[in-house]
Amino acid sequence: MNSIWRFLSLAVATALLIVLTNCAQTQNSNNSSQPSATDHSSPTMTTDQSHSSEEQININTAILSELDKLEAKLGVPALSNKIQGSRPYGSIEELVSKKVITPEQLDQIKDMVTVQDVVLTGEAKDIDYMTKLGLMKGHLLVAKELLDLGQPKDAEPHIGHPVEEIYADVEEQFQERNVPEFKTTLLGLQDLVKSKPKDAKVATQFQESVQAVDNAIGGLPQQQRQSPAFVLKVINGLLETAASEYQAAIANGKISAAIEYQDSRGFVSYADTLYNSISEQMAKEHPDAHQAIANSLSKLKTAWPAVQPPAAPVLSPEQVTQLIKTVEQNSQKALQ
Repeated sequence: MNSIWRFLSLAVATALLIVLTNCAQTQNSNNSSQPSATDHSSPTMTTDQSHSSEEQININTAILSELDKLEAKLGVPALSNKIQGSRPYGSIEELVSKKVITPEQLDQIKDMVTVQDVVLTGEAKDIDYMTKLGLMKGHLLVAKELLDLGQPKDAEPHIGHPVEEIYADVEEQFQERNVPEFKTTLLGLQDLVKSKPKDAKVATQFQESVQAVDNAIGGLPQQQRQSPAFVLKVINGLLETAASEYQAAIANGKISAAIEYQDSRGFVSYADTLYNSISEQMAKEHPDAHQAIANSLSKLKTAWPAVQPPAAPVLSPEQVTQLIKTVEQNSQKALQ
């Protein structure tokens, strides 16, 4: 009798085990048809794939145009120069201990700043490279306008900024991209405008400087430079910097800093030139986004009626920012 009960117990246990095993297999089969939380087959955004406007600003190495984003955020005049003049920083808290900003102001920007080097790779590195060269172009565009008006003293800072603020940030990449050194060309132009602004050589050296920057841009593959997806990301970077410069130029409803006003004008002007290079393709492939971007850029340019600032801003910083956001939002639609 005991042996019979043992046999029956074993049989029941075996049956239960088979049932549980089948259930587990069915559950695993169902799970395998859906992506799990750790499924890496779905697309993800990485530093190689996108150039995010949310990247932190290294307060030890950032150029003034990048630091202007902090100045615009906090509304503190000349903050960019103050941050630069108090370098180096061992931590972001030293912005407070060195009396650059207050603890309350640090709370507002702490997610925007770092003292760690941000290493870009892949497309993100190319976008950053092209954007910085675009800033150089913007400075030179404004300088040319001022030189043509016979205002070399006003033009000189815009000739100096590319070599003083930006060149070192991309210099290491020139060799790997087979781009000839052109720092001496930029410095030669700056010295000539300072010492002999009416010299006929100014026009020649200016053209050589512009050509040198164009050659550096040519260090990127032509296919990439003609890609709307790539160009739109560069445009967004230029416009973001322009918004910061424009906001830094205005205080108490007046344009109090002509240089920042002119910087933003140059950056928007070059961004518009870049968009014109892809507008035909955008109109064919993304007509709605193209129309919104073209209209926004057209309205945006009205903020700078001339290279010298008007008595009062034509557009408020908030209006400029909104137009730039519209460009960015429609760029994202085209990139999807």
